[in-house]
Amino acid sequence: MDAMVNTIRGWSENPVKFAHSHGVNVSPSTEVADPEQQIHILIVEGFLLYNYKPLMDVYNKCYYISIPYEECKRRRSTRQYTVPDPPGLFEGHVWPMYLKHRNEMVKSSLDIAYLDGLKSEEGIYSQVYEDIQNTLLNCL
Repeated sequence: MDAMVNTIRGWSENPVKFAHSHGVNVSPSTEVADPEQQIHILIVEGFLLYNYKPLMDVYNKCYYISIPYEECKRRRSTRQYTVPDPPGLFEGHVWPMYLKHRNEMVKSSLDIAYLDGLKSEEGIYSQVYEDIQNTLLNCL
């Protein structure tokens, strides 16, 4: 987790330099002459990231996709693992830990937008894209 925090901070200091140093090509259309005019977006993904205090001050926008128990259980049952889940793991460990960490996250001071994980991927993408566009417009 500490390495991730350092990586995010390195990216924040100079996204273009960071991308080039990690072999990521930055499209020429994003390389504006005035660095103050450049907009760079970094997506950090993971359901425990809102519980790790050193990361809490690096977020500009927070999204949390939630789904009900039955849907979560159904989706997990369709995954193919090298070593399959033992019987009762979901009910006895996975779901209770999810609830524990979600409750901790809810108690945090982060402004989190909750998204309905039962919506289509396109619907969730559109909702987040529109929110980010509105945020960027409000910053200009």
